[in-house]
Amino acid sequence: MEDSDFELTRELPRRLADAHPRVVVLGDAILDGWLTGRCHRLAREAPAPVVEVDQRWHTPGGAANTACNLAALGADVRLVAPIGDDADGALLLECLRTSGVDTTRVVVVPGRRTTSKRRVVAGEQVLVRFDECADEPLDEHAHRLVDEALRSAVCDRAAVLVCGYGDDAPGRAALAELRERIPLLVVDAHDLTAWTDLEPDLVTPNAAETERVLGHLPSGDRAAFLDAHRAELHAATGARSVVVTLDRDGAVLFTPGLPVHRTWADPAPDSRTSGAGDTFVAALTLAAAGGVPLSTAVEFAQAAADVVVRRPGTAVCGTDELVRRLGSFRDRAVRHDDLARLVSEHRAAGRRIVFTNGCFDVLHRGHVAYLNQAKRLGDVLVVALNGDESVRRLKGPRRPVNTAADRAAVLAALSCVDHVTIFDEDTPAHLLERLRPEIYAKGGDYTPQMLTETAVVESGGGRVVILDYVADQSTTAVIARIRSTS
Repeated sequence: MEDSDFELTRELPRRLADAHPRVVVLGDAILDGWLTGRCHRLAREAPAPVVEVDQRWHTPGGAANTACNLAALGADVRLVAPIGDDADGALLLECLRTSGVDTTRVVVVPGRRTTSKRRVVAGEQVLVRFDECADEPLDEHAHRLVDEALRSAVCDRAAVLVCGYGDDAPGRAALAELRERIPLLVVDAHDLTAWTDLEPDLVTPNAAETERVLGHLPSGDRAAFLDAHRAELHAATGARSVVVTLDRDGAVLFTPGLPVHRTWADPAPDSRTSGAGDTFVAALTLAAAGGVPLSTAVEFAQAAADVVVRRPGTAVCGTDELVRRLGSFRDRAVRHDDLARLVSEHRAAGRRIVFTNGCFDVLHRGHVAYLNQAKRLGDVLVVALNGDESVRRLKGPRRPVNTAADRAAVLAALSCVDHVTIFDEDTPAHLLERLRPEIYAKGGDYTPQMLTETAVVESGGGRVVILDYVADQSTTAVIARIRSTS
């Protein structure tokens, strides 16, 4: 794919689905169950709520849910996992096959119980969860069967994703033998230090797992704390890249030599977040296996997670749903009058406004890093986009490559961008005068003295901040490369 194919547009999910990245998922397969209904009274025999159940269903959970999400997004996915030979195991296999997951490497262990987690829900409230788990660890024979299944599964795969396991995990011995043949190894395990020697390409700890690695994680600005301790994360996990998921605070990506990249989540009630982490890591792995740069891959994963947190139960995000989600940003450019009202509401709520502007014609990694830095300067990021005629005056008759509407849609899909607007002048001075942002952010190839907007910003009580420059990233260079290969 060309550079432009990796933009976060509605076309990206279909491109990845059409590529059918081949992924192996190794981990704990769980059967999730849900009983939902209404609750209006307590039982007479005990102070317990009475739930009038009107729906019940089962879905794959844990690594099995991750595999189902990968299949729904178009991956050719094989699951390697031990399960029991009980009724729950049979139901789990049926759910997996219906979801398009290759279960030929699932190991059914005689006499073993399949792990299940069933929840009783009234309205939006989970009242109780009851778990049934295997009583004994896997024996040596079962370990060998899982090792053999993994060796067979990995033969032609682009990625292996490990879910939920520790250092005594079934399949770990085979994975160590196969490591050099695995193009992309992603570990989403409870104990990340158990996998350090395998030097994963990517690890995806949540907040609790990260706290166990670092020994502490503050309740305040967790992203800033993690940025200060990124070297410890890399050393403890042995991973090239680390993505820490922080629930309603989004996710943070650390890759050596690159600026930190953060996503901003669309918050949802805790009752709607079951399995959202599985969706996130599945979409992240799919995108990374498909060659998408990690900064875009985490945005892709965040969009997928934002889809499932709007639905009850352990949900799956499919290609069509993600296309609709990303397509919903096509008409997100707001008029100046509406933007002024929105900014006024944000300011009344105590939020700091960050403003930046540019052409953003063919969004590349440098743009994404710059916008991510800008967002972290305040609470609300407003991006003013040069209109098509303005771009032509500034860049020449062959620009823009993409229309203002298309450029606005790509920008709006980034989780760090709160509002996009389009202006037709050569500078956004009039907008700055009207909005009076606290921060005006520009890229590192400028100085405040070079900017004609500086006086306008400072007269409105704001300040100009020059962001880090990301070397070797240029829209002109990207466009030239695309044209030279067309």
